[in-house]
Amino acid sequence: MEAWKDYVASVKTLPRSVWDSLVRHGAPVTDRSRMETVLQNLFLHIHPTRVHRWSLRWSYSLGLGLICAASFLLLLVTGVLLMFYYKPSTVLAYQSIQDIHYVIPSGRFMRNIHRWGAHIMVVAVILHMARVFYTSSYKKPREMNWVFGLVLLVLTLGLSFSGYLLPWDQLAYWATTIGANIAQSPRELTDALGITPYFDPGGFQKTLLLGSRSVGEEALIRFYVLHIMVLPLLMVVFMGLHFWRIRKDGGLSRPEDADERLGPPGDDALPVFTQAQKKSYGLMAVVRGTSPTVGRGPENTVPAWPHLMTAEAAVFMFTLAITVALSFFFDAPLKEMANPLIPENPAKAPWYFLGLQEIVSFSAFAGGVLLPMLALIGLGLIPYLDREPGGVGYWLGGRDRDKRVFLQSAAFGLAAVIGLEAFAVRFGWLRDWFPGIPQIVITLFNPGTLLTFLYVAYSVWIIRRENSTRLGGIAIFTCLLAGFIILTLIGTYFRGPNWGFYWSPSHWPVH
Repeated sequence: MEAWKDYVASVKTLPRSVWDSLVRHGAPVTDRSRMETVLQNLFLHIHPTRVHRWSLRWSYSLGLGLICAASFLLLLVTGVLLMFYYKPSTVLAYQSIQDIHYVIPSGRFMRNIHRWGAHIMVVAVILHMARVFYTSSYKKPREMNWVFGLVLLVLTLGLSFSGYLLPWDQLAYWATTIGANIAQSPRELTDALGITPYFDPGGFQKTLLLGSRSVGEEALIRFYVLHIMVLPLLMVVFMGLHFWRIRKDGGLSRPEDADERLGPPGDDALPVFTQAQKKSYGLMAVVRGTSPTVGRGPENTVPAWPHLMTAEAAVFMFTLAITVALSFFFDAPLKEMANPLIPENPAKAPWYFLGLQEIVSFSAFAGGVLLPMLALIGLGLIPYLDREPGGVGYWLGGRDRDKRVFLQSAAFGLAAVIGLEAFAVRFGWLRDWFPGIPQIVITLFNPGTLLTFLYVAYSVWIIRRENSTRLGGIAIFTCLLAGFIILTLIGTYFRGPNWGFYWSPSHWPVH
């Protein structure tokens, strides 16, 4: 009978027992229980237990990193839903997209969210990188995390581009064809040197990307696998590394005088040490560590639960609201089924590659390989070349001199790219003047390489004039950003059939 009574009592308390086994520390009502909530939860432990009040300022981070993460989560959820109906076959892919778009309940809405989420993520990653740069948040000890951020930028662009082919319509087919030709562009250099029969990295890259010599079934399968498995897994790994390094590097960057600038903490930051104390450590040795958190106390910090969690929830809801609003009013495009015999004119890459396509129109190798590679290497080296102390946590260093150089660099960057583009549109380039000129000359001397040279020369001039490597970095980064924006706008709105320049689509020739 005693066993039966114990059994009945266990059944009655079963819900409570299951809950206690899942939640071991109860409702988070004290600072300690809030920290235990973060520390002991699989999904929350990547957060710090306490966060500095400076990190919660909207005007500092603008929530851009959180927008990137929120967009990625939206893409994962909508991508899984779309996978239930999508068929990765050149025969069935287009029909399955039509079914998603016109037949399946809410299918069009899910596809729209997926597409707009991808665009928002690309924009947010670029803006986040700019925010980190202009607040000097790449400086020691955050150098490697800046490199991880660049890897995430490349993966984001790769995810967007690999998903571009999946609808298998005219837009997707010919945009991917452009990308494949860019991958093959090193052949432009090897042909000029006469070594293509012996050394053909361009042909290898194109075959590796497409699985064949043209965009077809093999390419669709490869892009599908990259889009749904390989690149998302890499993205999760590097996002984890990125978040982990933020914690290990002492949280978000902040000025050395952040505590003084914030003023006395409010009631939400107190008490730092609370009741319900528990022994949670053993004293084995006393040594001074080397991490950035050594020497920093918990003053001016608040528990991550609920302060940081509330901010993250707000950013996620904001990102979701913007994505849903755009998806409600603007549909993802779907043109005619892909036809290799009828090329799109103009055939355009995704918008984030149109700046490169503008340069590719002069030299595929320079615009598709050489200049992007130099830009990535240069950006990756910034933390290791800029060793000037101070300025961390301030927009543009918090100094008038930095702001002046930024404005001057923006003006120079815009003037240089607009001037070069206007000249090339009005007078053409070397091939128009000298039809027989060797291609290697155009590869090395075209508007893209000339623009890069002007930007680098301007940056060196700023370094010498201001005696500051940091200001030289601001100059080159701002110029590259200005050039990217203008070239993207030109490729998006002013290029028409045969990549001609038109002020409006209404001026396009009528067939």
